[in-house]
Amino acid sequence: MSSSQSLGGATRCGRVIGPCLDKIIKNAAWRKHTFLVSACKSVLDKLESLSDSPDPSSPLFGLSSSDADSVLQPLLLSLDTAYAKVIEPALDCSFNLFSLSLLRGQVCSSSPDSLLYKLIHAICKVCSIAEESLELSVLRVLLSAVRSPLILIRGDSLLHLVRTCYNVYLGGFNGTNQICAKSVLAQIMLIVFTRSEANSMDVSLKTVNVNDLLAITDKNVNEGNSVHICQGFINDVITAGEAAPPPDFKLVLEDDTGSVVNAEDAATSKIREDGFLLFKNLCKLSMKFSSQENTDDQILVRGKTLSLELLKVIIDNGGPIWRSDERFLNAIKQYLCLSLLKNSALSVMSIFQLQCAIFTSLLRKYRSGMKSEVGIFFPMLVLRVLENVLQPSFLQKMTVLSLLENICHDPYLIIDIFVNFDCDVESPNIFERIVNGLLKTALGPPPGSSTTLSPVQDITFRHESVKCLVSIIKAMGTWMDQQLSVGESLLPKSVENEASADNHSNPNEEDGMTTDNDFHPDLSSESSDAATLEQRRAYKIELQKGITLFNRKPSKGIEFLRSSKKVGSSPDEVVSFLRNTTGLNATMIGDYLGEREEFPMKVMHAYVDSFDFKEMNFGEAIRFFLRGFRLPGEAQKIDRIMEKFAERFCKCNPNSFSSAETAYVLAYSVIMLNTDAHNIMVKEKMTKTGFIKNNRGIDDGKDLPEEYLGALYEQVVKNEIKMTSDSSAPESKQSNGLNKLLGLDGILNLVYWTQTEEKAVGANGLLIKHIQEKFRSNSGKSESAYHVVTDVAILRFMVEVSWGPMLAAFSVTLDQSDDRLAAVECLRGFRYAVHVTAVMGMQTQRDAFVTSIAKFTNLHCAGDMKQKNVDAVKAIISIAIEDGNHLQDAWEHILTCLSRIEHLQLLGEGAPSDASYFTSSEAEEKKALGFPNLKKKGALQNPVMMAVVRGGSYDSSAVGPNVSPLVKQDQINSFIANLNLLDQIGSFQLNNVYAHSQRLKTEAIVAFVKALCKVSMSELQSPTDPRVFSLTKLVEIAHYNMNRIRLVWSRIWSILSDFFVSVGLSENLSVAIFVMDSLRQLSMKFLEREELANYNFQNEFLRPFVIVMQKSSSAEIRELIVRCISQMVLSRVSNVKSGWKSVFKVFTTAAADERKNIVVLAFETMEKIVREYFSYITETEATTFTDCVRCLITFTNSEFTSDVSLNAIAFLRFCALKLAEGGLVWNEKGRSSSPGSPVTDDHAPNTQNFMEADENISYWVPLLTGLSKLTSDSRLAIRKSSLEVLFNILKDHGHLFTRTFWIGVFSSVIYPIFNSVWGENDLLTNDEHSSSPSTFSPHSNGASWDAETSAMAAQSLVDLFVSYFTVIRSQLSSVVSLLAGLIRSPAQGPTVAGVGALLRLADELGGSFSEDEWKEIFLAVKEAASLTLSSFMKILRSIDDIPDEETLSDQDFSNDDDVDEDSLHTMSYVVSRTKSHITVQLQVVQVVTDLYRIHQQSLLATHVTVILEILSSISSHAHQLNSDLILQKKMRRACSILELSEPPMLHFENDAHQNYLEVLQDLVTYNPGVSLELNIESEVITVCVKILKIYLKCTSFELEETRQPKKWILPMGTASKEEAAARSPLVVAVLKVLRGLKRDSFKRYAPIFFPLLVELVRSEHSSTQVPQVLSTVFETCMGPMMDE
Repeated sequence: MSSSQSLGGATRCGRVIGPCLDKIIKNAAWRKHTFLVSACKSVLDKLESLSDSPDPSSPLFGLSSSDADSVLQPLLLSLDTAYAKVIEPALDCSFNLFSLSLLRGQVCSSSPDSLLYKLIHAICKVCSIAEESLELSVLRVLLSAVRSPLILIRGDSLLHLVRTCYNVYLGGFNGTNQICAKSVLAQIMLIVFTRSEANSMDVSLKTVNVNDLLAITDKNVNEGNSVHICQGFINDVITAGEAAPPPDFKLVLEDDTGSVVNAEDAATSKIREDGFLLFKNLCKLSMKFSSQENTDDQILVRGKTLSLELLKVIIDNGGPIWRSDERFLNAIKQYLCLSLLKNSALSVMSIFQLQCAIFTSLLRKYRSGMKSEVGIFFPMLVLRVLENVLQPSFLQKMTVLSLLENICHDPYLIIDIFVNFDCDVESPNIFERIVNGLLKTALGPPPGSSTTLSPVQDITFRHESVKCLVSIIKAMGTWMDQQLSVGESLLPKSVENEASADNHSNPNEEDGMTTDNDFHPDLSSESSDAATLEQRRAYKIELQKGITLFNRKPSKGIEFLRSSKKVGSSPDEVVSFLRNTTGLNATMIGDYLGEREEFPMKVMHAYVDSFDFKEMNFGEAIRFFLRGFRLPGEAQKIDRIMEKFAERFCKCNPNSFSSAETAYVLAYSVIMLNTDAHNIMVKEKMTKTGFIKNNRGIDDGKDLPEEYLGALYEQVVKNEIKMTSDSSAPESKQSNGLNKLLGLDGILNLVYWTQTEEKAVGANGLLIKHIQEKFRSNSGKSESAYHVVTDVAILRFMVEVSWGPMLAAFSVTLDQSDDRLAAVECLRGFRYAVHVTAVMGMQTQRDAFVTSIAKFTNLHCAGDMKQKNVDAVKAIISIAIEDGNHLQDAWEHILTCLSRIEHLQLLGEGAPSDASYFTSSEAEEKKALGFPNLKKKGALQNPVMMAVVRGGSYDSSAVGPNVSPLVKQDQINSFIANLNLLDQIGSFQLNNVYAHSQRLKTEAIVAFVKALCKVSMSELQSPTDPRVFSLTKLVEIAHYNMNRIRLVWSRIWSILSDFFVSVGLSENLSVAIFVMDSLRQLSMKFLEREELANYNFQNEFLRPFVIVMQKSSSAEIRELIVRCISQMVLSRVSNVKSGWKSVFKVFTTAAADERKNIVVLAFETMEKIVREYFSYITETEATTFTDCVRCLITFTNSEFTSDVSLNAIAFLRFCALKLAEGGLVWNEKGRSSSPGSPVTDDHAPNTQNFMEADENISYWVPLLTGLSKLTSDSRLAIRKSSLEVLFNILKDHGHLFTRTFWIGVFSSVIYPIFNSVWGENDLLTNDEHSSSPSTFSPHSNGASWDAETSAMAAQSLVDLFVSYFTVIRSQLSSVVSLLAGLIRSPAQGPTVAGVGALLRLADELGGSFSEDEWKEIFLAVKEAASLTLSSFMKILRSIDDIPDEETLSDQDFSNDDDVDEDSLHTMSYVVSRTKSHITVQLQVVQVVTDLYRIHQQSLLATHVTVILEILSSISSHAHQLNSDLILQKKMRRACSILELSEPPMLHFENDAHQNYLEVLQDLVTYNPGVSLELNIESEVITVCVKILKIYLKCTSFELEETRQPKKWILPMGTASKEEAAARSPLVVAVLKVLRGLKRDSFKRYAPIFFPLLVELVRSEHSSTQVPQVLSTVFETCMGPMMDE
């Protein structure tokens, strides 16, 4: 060992080379290898003397260039010996030198004399020696040489090295060596292209995975542990080469001129040049054996396969530089794509698999720069196989399905395919065809069709296609989530771990590198928004629609395309469309061109003119012309087309024929010849002679040359004139590829054509030839734009394309297959589809998927349930939790399923149904519903159980018990067995959906609640089995979500509120009670939360109680609500804020209830609230005080017990006291509510009068107006109590009111009180309503005041007015008018009250009244009197038609029974009103007289004038009534019939005159100033004269005889005596007045009254007092005057 260590001297390379040379010497044959041995010894000796001395130009570390050549010479000699024992040490030495980086330099064919070149080539030559042991050594050395960072193997040398390894693989002695060779080649590819990517020799290298290299091929050469051996082999070489090179030992290169340059700079271009060269040669190697004749040569196939595998390694590991390098991309297009194209002609499965693998890598990494190539190869490689349903190759199709599933792992790839192809007008619909192809595969061969597939293969295809569809929708969801940054909470669990983190990344790639789109900003790649793509997609769909329409009816198709602006309006633009658009039916084109309408004719002319037939012979021209369409069958159409063709041909070739007519006839002949020659139905073919003969004389009578016609004949017969449609796809196939692809129309047509063959072989030669030509023609053309999208709106278009096929595939598979894995896969697809459609807001699609999966739960028909149905239930629950934020209306389906699950689980547990709680009479029967009792005889036929066992449709909520016959025992047993499957779903999973609701977003929780309400309503309305499951869940989720923000919770409660109201009004009393109790529980929980001031949510929360209370016809429900509200309020009184509004509304409704117990129950609570918790009522909002008052007022109207009403009135006074004391908390805390809000009272009249009042004071309005209304109550005690409380409140707290508010109080509170005396209409302005007995009404409510009430009201009013006269002085006229109205009231009580009140008012405030105020008082009285007079006269007119005594005979007069009822009623009414009228007038007289007497010192002349006018009008009116003899007779007759006392009209007249006279006399006596001013003395004389004349008229009865001039005086009758006696006191008063006149006055007026005095002397008097006073007058007044 020590000797071997010392061999080689002190140099580092010597220590490596020395032991190897020693081994060579020992192994060499002395005779045969003498020169070699001596060379080795010489080098060993030389090494002993050398030391490390760096030489910049030396290829060997530590030695000079000359020394390096001599030292390495023995190695070269050893490698040339072809002797294995010598070669092995040399190879080991070379390996060590390369691994330790002791060699450096460039290996290139341009320097064949270099040491390294010789060494590498010598090593490669070793493989020609048929020695198995040397193969691995050579591979190891070559790999280490390539691995060395100081060795640059270039050009042909690199190719030679690769070819050496290539040959080892093809001709290796054993499978291990072959696998090693393949692995070494793969590793070399990694090294070369990794360095090319980095532009550096020093790079970090990956180690190839040998197992991956055997995924497709060479599985048959794997000898046990060969993979392990080969992997170790590669790892050892790579690891050995990781040693750091010696210091200051770098690679030195020369440029093309031979000068030394820096290695980094020189290597930059050379490394990439080598990579490009290697790639190009590999492509050529892959095409070397592509002829189909050699397909059975396995060595050639293996070589091709190896080349493709190496290309796959290169493409798989291509970095960003290779993806962006234009030269390399062009190389891919020029060489690799051509290789794929040529190899597609082979039917070797391994080659097809490699093609698919390479194409997959191209898709992932290079698609942005290869858009057109992808558009070609996708249909050729993938869609061609995918769409072959009837006769596919099993392995081919499985490869394609695997490819699709693989590319679906990259979500960005799927999106890019759709954006760049399906949204591009000039590209095929690849994504749409993928989805539809997968659907066809999933559905399998159509029924009745023949197929080569076995059942197992068919099932495999179906399941794999479903997996691909699932992968597609999953990829769409992943991309969507990444773009939206939705987060893990919204992703399905299976998606979370698979979501790609990098943009356009492939999560399953080993290197994790990003795809090409990140590195192609300048490679015609565009970032597009969804709006632009939407326009492109819409344009494409519209164009497809137009083409489809054209292929049915060409004219309509062109019209549609022109109207939608997909085609221009000019004929030339239509021609361009017809010639350049793929997918048009050639026959339809011909039909359209042959139309005779104007526009098609123009198009046809333009179409023909678009051809250039210059320098074409006639046969070529017509063949060229007819390749774009098929001639129509109608002769006239052909004639028009051929006529134009002939004209165009002659124009392009003017010297061809003498006229266009010749060309026209010849064209017809050619068409006929073509049909004759190539139609198999024609038995006797036309000969050349016949053809020439048929065309004689067509050239203006001349014959065309026979040689010309013969050549034309041969041309047509040998080569049929074919239209495009003869060699293209059928219409159904072409519709998928209707658009051009950069001029590759023919290519796509050929691709589609191959699909019709339905064979599992490669592409045909014609296809390859045409595509290759197109590749060459397009090599210099620019790529179309490649679009990258980040807007998730593009998914909407993708879903619109794919949702139908996906739904069909998932549904059919799930329905038909009982395979658990297939069912699980379909359910995954449903979950992803719901996720995408829900997040994208695609309601129709989302609901379709959710409905389908809900139906597949089979919960509506549990008797047929299977494991897949339970899995569907689990999927439903997962969807609810994962995508609940986007389900919206689809929640209804999910919650319906959850409801049915719970129902079935309850039945399985033997629990009674909810109906047992609703119908007590059937409770015992319902106990038999549990499964432990199902086997009992008769229990099987329970209606509910029968309905569940029989099942129904998904949409049916219940099945009637009489719909189907009775169920059998075996059905029950099967049902029980199936229900055991539901044990997999625990209550936790079920309840988790509802508990998860608190995590839902705003819109989601609103939709969730809305759906749950619908489901609950459906449960509760079930006619056979009402349930409360969802109702209880509603309460739960309301509790869960109660902590949401107010805005959200308000929306939730709006829905819940309507639901509780709707169910609370249900006809099913038990259900309604249950719902109200649930609402109570919820409300109790909600009231636990504190509400801030000025919020209204408690009120909204309790609103359902109010609505149900108001609308429910059930007394039980109303009583329950009152109890619920009472319990809630009394237990949570400190937490109630805005809820007081609803509380009082409930109690207000209860107060008006028709049930006494409800009224009393509500008032008990109300009493406690007001007594004990009044401070809480208005703690946060003062408007609740209004509600409280309204509630109390409603209680006062209760008709059941006066105690409640009186107590309510007392509480109103208490409320007023609190209000006056400032007991409302809001007064102290400050107010933010609208000032006008508390004033509004729907029940208060004229509340607008208060709107200007102060906010604090305005809260008195409902209290005062409520009490005001109570004063008209029909119950005396209530009226009196309300009057007393009202006026006490006003008197006690009026000092708080402003003047403005007082005005409102009078107009809206006080005045309406007194309207109750005369009715609704205000008599202050109008009294005509009482002019007839039929319209008279004491009060609108039928309640009139008695004397006591009237007096109380009037006195209270006067007391109030007196107390606040200074504030409310402006209301004096209204108050006086009101009192005057009382005075003129028909009833006695109000009249007396009015008189007393007016007198008291004047007495208390008389000294304070101004002149105007006194005048207002008297004018009011005057107006009252005059209104009374006018209305009374109208009443009297009602008896005009009733006859009086004189118009009736004695017999008629005595027969009172003949008077009809109406007349009696009228007479009675008139008599009554006359008496009342007299009383009123006398009261007015009394009031005026009293006012004058009491306050005469304060009265002025104007006041006196009004007083006198009043008294004068009344006295005149009294005299008028008493003088109407007809009226008196009618009154007398009416009283006689009705047995009534007569109206005191005479008394009325006497009193009126008496008072009038007294006032006048008083004025003359005590107020001479006013008397003189108003000439009162003259009025006194006038009145006296009038009274005397009236008296004399009744005492003097003169009978005049017509023939005798003498008059006879007769004695008075009885009636006259009575009247005279009644008038005597008045006459006495008159005489006393006359007697009291002053002498001058008496003397002045004596001529007026003296004749009357004389008449008095002559008259007969009933009273002795009249003569006595008369005597005194004569004695004291007349006597002295006569003495003079």
